Amino acid sequence: MKARSFLLLVSAALIAVVMLVVTGTSSARPAASATSPAATAAPAQAPFKVALVTDIGGLDDRSFNFLANKGLNDAKKRFGVQGRVYISRSNADYIPNLTNAIRQYKANLVIGVGFLMADSVATVAKAFPATKFAIIDNSGVKQKGNPTNIRGLLFKEQEAGYLVGYLAARQITAKPFGGNLMLGAVGGLKIPPVDRFIAGYYAGARKANPKVKVVHAYSQDFVDQAKCKEQALNMIANGAGVVFQVAGQCGLGVLSAARERNVFGIGVDADQGYLGQHVMTSATKKVDIAVLGTVGAAKAAGARFGTNRDVIFGVKSGAVGYGKISNRISPALKAAVESIRKQISSGKIVVRAQAPPATTG
Repeated sequence: MKARSFLLLVSAALIAVVMLVVTGTSSARPAASATSPAATAAPAQAPFKVALVTDIGGLDDRSFNFLANKGLNDAKKRFGVQGRVYISRSNADYIPNLTNAIRQYKANLVIGVGFLMADSVATVAKAFPATKFAIIDNSGVKQKGNPTNIRGLLFKEQEAGYLVGYLAARQITAKPFGGNLMLGAVGGLKIPPVDRFIAGYYAGARKANPKVKVVHAYSQDFVDQAKCKEQALNMIANGAGVVFQVAGQCGLGVLSAARERNVFGIGVDADQGYLGQHVMTSATKKVDIAVLGTVGAAKAAGARFGTNRDVIFGVKSGAVGYGKISNRISPALKAAVESIRKQISSGKIVVRAQAPPATTG
């Protein structure tokens, strides 16, 4: 199901609920007479509870978990749901957190944040078939054991990667770093969503200039900023004039290295331009939009929630793209990137999702 249709269905369902409240019951229903017994008050409806189980990195990663929590807070305001966040410090916390969200909190919907949690979500969903689940960055259709109560929330990260790769290559072509036409990218782990970002980065750079060299590596970590910073510093020392972080909280070290070496960095997931003008832009992945829409759908759809197993978000739905572009980038180049975004949205440009093997220089 396309993300735009998914959000429209949520809106339609909510409008129907509002109309029912406003118009009341059917006009064909007879009014109570003076001698009729008083109507019995309807019992209060139980609150709809949502539990969000984070991946490692915490809510202050200014990236993936941060956005998921923002989506939950937005849903609490818009849909009147209750919400609770369970923080995962390590992979060992996944199943206990998911289970406690049901047994202790009595959640109606449990959202697992991240690809690494997929097997744990599948295991717990199988044990609690009456509870609704959603998993970010993994398909609900392909879950282990084939549980029927999981919705997958997937993104076309390659489209966001393409946009920032195009921008970076155009900029480095105009102003080579040390005479080199080289871009770098640092991923956290080699997992599908990270690789989709990097695949798009390669493709966008080569669209802008086939002579630009792109290198990438993995820190094997999403938390330790020092590991990502070391990778980025090595790339910059070898001639990379732009470094793209695809490693969550760890990746903040990439942006720190860019600032120290006076090159451009590119953020990921959230708009990380707040860090300074050395952040060229960010490859945005609006997890908050996915969480908000999923909560609305789960509350409105009831038992039908599990019948549509995957929702895919891309440039066309506004859920991936690029963030604020640094003021150090020319207006003409900003306009060129926006033109590319429109071509992706229209389908004129189709971005592949497969990343090449890692290379560091």
